[in-house]
Amino acid sequence: MTASLKPCALPDTPLAHASAGLDACVHCGFCLQACPTYVNLEDENDSPRGRLVLMRRLLDGAIALDDPDVGAHIDRCLGCRACETACPSGVPYGELLEATRATMLPVRSLPLVARIVLAVFARESFLRPALFAARVLRATQIPRALARILPARLAFPFAMLASSAPHLRNTQGLNARRRAIPLARASELATSVALLDGCVMDGLFGHVNAATARVLLVNGYDVIAAPHQKCCGALHAHAGDLESARALARANIAAFELSNVQYIAINSAGCGAMVKQYAHLLRDDPAWALRAEQITARARDISELLAAVGPTQGGALPLRVTHDPPCHQLHAQRVVKQPLAVLAAIPELTVIPLDEADQCCGSAGIYNLIEPDTSDAVLAPKLRCIAQTHATYVASGNPGCMMQLGAGLLRSGSTTRVVHPIELLDASYAMKQRNT
Repeated sequence: MTASLKPCALPDTPLAHASAGLDACVHCGFCLQACPTYVNLEDENDSPRGRLVLMRRLLDGAIALDDPDVGAHIDRCLGCRACETACPSGVPYGELLEATRATMLPVRSLPLVARIVLAVFARESFLRPALFAARVLRATQIPRALARILPARLAFPFAMLASSAPHLRNTQGLNARRRAIPLARASELATSVALLDGCVMDGLFGHVNAATARVLLVNGYDVIAAPHQKCCGALHAHAGDLESARALARANIAAFELSNVQYIAINSAGCGAMVKQYAHLLRDDPAWALRAEQITARARDISELLAAVGPTQGGALPLRVTHDPPCHQLHAQRVVKQPLAVLAAIPELTVIPLDEADQCCGSAGIYNLIEPDTSDAVLAPKLRCIAQTHATYVASGNPGCMMQLGAGLLRSGSTTRVVHPIELLDASYAMKQRNT
């Protein structure tokens, strides 16, 4: 006898369309200890398994879509996707989370700070002046001073901005920002790549983009310009604003199609995970689905491209470094060994293992701005683990993580600074060039 199924209370919504993913969950609980909010808050409703139950009850109509308690538990999810790595059943939790937020968005207003940030990042006419102003403010050193004297809640954003400044300016007298971004051919037969500029990467971490282009050239890739790029849309997708995410994705697909390159090099883990999701995001759009698939197939984390050719060995860089892999590199993209291969190409670099490196730092896009208390609770054990390494630098391949970790270290009085792994490799190449 076939059991009757409850009718869907939310037909033709993003959650209803993604509901097949809910059926994969067997409620085994392997996700619990992988989840930073469950570990820190010890509430089943703030675990992946608990949130999946809430999603199911929303679909069944047992809970109203505008229930404030359900909204709070969904909001508190970092979206780190560590549960996907731990899950033996392959539950697509990240897709379900975004679908749930998108379904709830029409009846729940986002926090004001989230609405402002998303509006700015969706419009280049707002974004470029905002990032320019941030760079000017950073150059004054005022954010660093305020980060040390203001109350914690006000100080943290200033500490994040201060920590985005280059920290490898002088490695044994070497200026790691020695050249502008080169757009050149390594050889006529070289593999062509376009760099995803990113918004925060381009606006606050331009030194990392420049280093990325130089490193690609050293390793035999042609670096081709891809103008007219927009924000990747990750922040909007994570917040449930799928329509804005799709609009931004279409603009980027068109930009990369014009560049006609073999690969898209991405040095921001969150952006990389998003671009690799374009095919899923636009799967129901007949005009863009195939185009999205083709761009998704070309997207590569920068470490994947370097590991594929075996990164060229650089000059000696006798530093103590620990590596903290971003969640959207480790869990969303499953890029694990490649960043370590990048660091292994640097002679005399001491890489110290980081305890609980698979745990989130609490950044999660703009999560640290809208859920600061939980973000702080997640960051605290990460800072303790970093302190235990006595490393000079923490290497992490995502701007949000770099700023989150950097702010925490700055506020704690630590002398450890955060850099991108590519900055280290670029400095190593410069050292080799200097010594030959």
